[in-house]
Amino acid sequence: MALGIVLTVALSGCATYEKCGLGGCPGDARITENVQAQLDKHPELGPPNSIQAQTLNQVVYLNGMTATGLERSEAESVAQQAPGVGRIVNLISVTH
Repeated sequence: MALGIVLTVALSGCATYEKCGLGGCPGDARITENVQAQLDKHPELGPPNSIQAQTLNQVVYLNGMTATGLERSEAESVAQQAPGVGRIVNLISVTH
């Protein structure tokens, strides 16, 4: 529930920025697909880790859980390599 609140606050704050409008930029869905494809290439970030990406105005929001802080950082680094990413907001929690 806390993650939902944080994500709602973060996304609503970005929505007021209006770089591309309330619906985000036209390429946001493609950026999300690119990030998920990059994350899928790294099995160490798969289950039990659960990482999702969402893009708004070319800002990628990563949320979910990883087992270690190193995996959290790695997920951010991997996501940054995806084409079209302007900035990353890492909201991933560490379970241990």
